[in-house]
Amino acid sequence: MAKFSEQLAVYCGLAVQLAEQHNADALLLILEKPTDWKQLQKVVGELTLVLAADDEDVLEGASDEGIDTILLHMPEAPFYERLTQALLEAVADEYFSEEASVVAAYSAFESSTVDSLSLIKLDEHLGRLTVRDLRQLKTKIPVETIKLVVDLAIEIGREGREGKPVGSLFVVGDHRKAQDYCHPMGFDPVKGYTRSDRQLTDSKVREGVKEIAQMDGAFIVSADGTVVAAAQHISAPPAPELSLTKGLGSRHWAAAEITNATGAIAIAVSESNGTVRLFQDGEVKLRIEPFRRAMKWKSFETESTTTSSSPSTSS
Repeated sequence: MAKFSEQLAVYCGLAVQLAEQHNADALLLILEKPTDWKQLQKVVGELTLVLAADDEDVLEGASDEGIDTILLHMPEAPFYERLTQALLEAVADEYFSEEASVVAAYSAFESSTVDSLSLIKLDEHLGRLTVRDLRQLKTKIPVETIKLVVDLAIEIGREGREGKPVGSLFVVGDHRKAQDYCHPMGFDPVKGYTRSDRQLTDSKVREGVKEIAQMDGAFIVSADGTVVAAAQHISAPPAPELSLTKGLGSRHWAAAEITNATGAIAIAVSESNGTVRLFQDGEVKLRIEPFRRAMKWKSFETESTTTSSSPSTSS
């Protein structure tokens, strides 16, 4: 059984005191090694506890004890980004609300040792972030799949690749019909791989997608999160009634047109600023700003109402 260290016991005790003093709603604990879950729960008491880690082995057995867990897949990221992502995931999974006050305990200075505490008010730190907007979409595509692709798109928009900004487009769901309006722009980098090797739930596949995102063309993703095709040119029929914010280019028009012609949802990453837009039925339903520090999900009402007409071609 993993050892519940004296250092961790002290910091968890301080975290509980801090939570009590400020009426915090939860304790978020970011771990780099496993511990004794029963001892941890004993110290935390009735306070809502959420655990986060980059390695699933660190969290092994925690769920069996009824503790909510988050797998980050961000071992090389700075602790602030890991903390922010953990908060994002916790809100998205509704472990606590987007307006909660949270005490976070994590390793900021010494690896593998919890040595820092923060009191975080989520409405100030993250803005109004939730996947409730996704659940309001009238679609048969599982929310989990949409969220998986949205999170990946946010990472692409925030990180780029090799220091350069990257734009990208994902078409999710109704993939058979969507493919009727697509053709390869040359080499399809996912062709020939088994279905299990194309699942976005696999962190290695997501990293591979980030590399491929530097190529031109769209990703086609099935409702279960399988990358069906990549580097695809979209040539959905243009619709005169469609209109988009002035300044959006061919990638966004392709997203509007393919979602107007099919039951798919499209997620476009702007190369210029990393903004992520979610399209359904030819319209932008959600805009997400992947700021370097706090990522804020915004409703479409924040977009400019200036519109322009569709270009003759989309890619």
